[in-house]
Amino acid sequence: MASGFIIFGWLDDESCKAGSGATKKSVVRKVSGSEDFQISNTTTTRMSKIEKTIQRQQQKIEEGQYYEAHQQLRVIASRYVKQGNNDAAIDILFSGAQLLLKAGQGGSGGDLCLFLVDVFNKAELKPDAASKGKLLTLLRSFPPEEPTRKRFVSEMVGWSAKFGEFPAGDPELHHVAGTLYAEDGEPYDAERHLVLGTKDSPEHLARLEYDWYTEDESHTAPLYAARAVLPYLLLGNVRAANKSFLLFTSRLSQSKPNLGVQEVTSASSDLRIYPSLPLLNFLGLLLLAVQRGAPDLFRQLKSHYGVHLKDVGTWSEALDSIGEMYFGIKIPKQGNPLFDMMGSMLMGGMGGSQKPKARKAEAPLPAPGLD
Repeated sequence: MASGFIIFGWLDDESCKAGSGATKKSVVRKVSGSEDFQISNTTTTRMSKIEKTIQRQQQKIEEGQYYEAHQQLRVIASRYVKQGNNDAAIDILFSGAQLLLKAGQGGSGGDLCLFLVDVFNKAELKPDAASKGKLLTLLRSFPPEEPTRKRFVSEMVGWSAKFGEFPAGDPELHHVAGTLYAEDGEPYDAERHLVLGTKDSPEHLARLEYDWYTEDESHTAPLYAARAVLPYLLLGNVRAANKSFLLFTSRLSQSKPNLGVQEVTSASSDLRIYPSLPLLNFLGLLLLAVQRGAPDLFRQLKSHYGVHLKDVGTWSEALDSIGEMYFGIKIPKQGNPLFDMMGSMLMGGMGGSQKPKARKAEAPLPAPGLD
């Protein structure tokens, strides 16, 4: 006898006309459950097949057969992709990449990571919590010195830009990449990602810039503060610009009490004035002018600090764009100066020392969302 499910139901009044006289009566019906069991068994079989595949490759990796495991994982994943079974391919690639990266095989693991992003693109997968979680888990598993890591970051950000809601890439992906680069002493890469990160990114960027500044001369503080403030302003993120400036200057005041900082308080704002650091004062007043939307104050600042601004000529294009964005002061259009300027600023064009030595810093888990 075939097994099945027992279904209880009721017959309505019309169905009971020839029956026992009851207005309703219960009935018991047995139906075959073979179709349901077949679906369940198919899913179980598929999962057990994938698990067995991963277990076999894990054994090879534990035995040091890295090349064989890498090639077989690639072939199996490719087969699933050709069959249109992207979920199975993703499971294979994610687990295989984890195993290889954990075994110190950055090249082979990185190759499977890139393959995984390619499957995400072909499947037109949205950057939701599950898909991003897989990528970030793998990113954190990369050895810092593995060259494939930068390409993986670029590919995953590109995927999130294509299928997500943020044209410049998902902020959480940027944040985690930026914090990892900061930990590994890669300030230029860290800056590029943190300025496009989450609401937690300004804290990490301010810390990066200040730590970098401590390896330079004392009077260069404004150059490092500007590397956070100006890019955030150019991207329209005034809150992040203010937060990074406040964090940077607070740490500066605490670590250098001999600077002779003057606190200026008014009904609408509080300012720290640094008599020995005029360009730092300029940045603080620039932020105040932006918040007030005061073009006259902006012009006065550029005039008053003109001599000092000439010493950092690389700020001029940024300030011109800020003048147009926030105060309606038109500048001549030549190509796409914003992208050229951002590239220059985030590749050392705004002042600062050479790349600092690698350092380790605490990196809290990211919180998604732009300000």
